[in-house]
Amino acid sequence: MELGNISEPTYGPGPAAPGSSTPGLVTMAHGFLRLVQPNPLPIELINFGPFQSGFSREDLDKLLLYELGFLVCAAIGVLLIILVPLVGCCFCCCRC
Repeated sequence: MELGNISEPTYGPGPAAPGSSTPGLVTMAHGFLRLVQPNPLPIELINFGPFQSGFSREDLDKLLLYELGFLVCAAIGVLLIILVPLVGCCFCCCRC
């Protein structure tokens, strides 16, 4: 294995993404993730220094804006979990 010049390394383009047997499904998943979470990660919230006791109001706002897509998806999921059995029960019990 060749190490090359350690003091002045040269970087290549990096490893290529693995090929997929289902490119349509991969494209659909990436499109959903871009739709759900279009905002970049707020790097300044990640602190590896001394422990902080809590978040400030603007930090919490940035974090909620970052997670807004996932929160909307979770709210829609909870509504479906509650409403679908309720509507099905109404259709089964009230067969007018």
